[in-house]
Amino acid sequence: MSNLISDTSIVFNRELCPVIRDPFSVVFSMIQPLFFLALFAPLLTSVSGLGAGGSLQWFVPSVVVMSCLFGASMTGSNLLLEMQTGSHERMLVTPLSRPALLMGRALKEIVPVLIQAVILIAVVVPFDFDLNVAGTLVGMALLALFSVGLGSLSYALALAAKGQDWIFWTVQQTFLFPVLLLAGMLLPVDAGPGWLQTMSKLNPLTYIIDAERALFAGSFDAGLLLSGWAAAAGVCALGLWVGARSMQAAD
Repeated sequence: MSNLISDTSIVFNRELCPVIRDPFSVVFSMIQPLFFLALFAPLLTSVSGLGAGGSLQWFVPSVVVMSCLFGASMTGSNLLLEMQTGSHERMLVTPLSRPALLMGRALKEIVPVLIQAVILIAVVVPFDFDLNVAGTLVGMALLALFSVGLGSLSYALALAAKGQDWIFWTVQQTFLFPVLLLAGMLLPVDAGPGWLQTMSKLNPLTYIIDAERALFAGSFDAGLLLSGWAAAAGVCALGLWVGARSMQAAD
């Protein structure tokens, strides 16, 4: 266990170095979520079912989770580049354990998620967004857990798509937007048809976004929090299991 922790720390520091050297890459990745915030939030002012806080209070947690979803689901592209340059193969022949190669990469995904969340919140606070510090901190911990799982699944997909990058991007994009829309990030699905509501309930991200909205509003509803943490923990466990098996099987 001590060797696994040490190896994971080494990989984590290695993966974090490019982010530290080029922090503007994290800021640049915020352009799309900020466009959603600026152009879509005003359209929600006349939509019912958003709660007492208004459109901004309802939509900001959506954009934070959306930023996490976009970023973590694309992390496998970094591994694709490493496989093309031979860097990944050189890592495989080191004494580092293969589970650590995955866990270190996956844990690194927490850092850009937190940075992006801080930037988004800083942008909206001057526009009458009611910030609850305690709820936001718990919400960030929830997103960090989800990011580890989603990042691990992204790495597993990259390993499966080795030599065929188009497979990675096709699966990633096909997965991304249905999951996003079914979670009710852009519009509430409560008034949708029965089949849409059923599919939304089968989407783990639905429970995560509901928990995030409650936490950002300062509500610690036990039912919503339990569902959200269970969904995030399930995604994390599945991602680490699939990712670890993929990394162990890597040639």
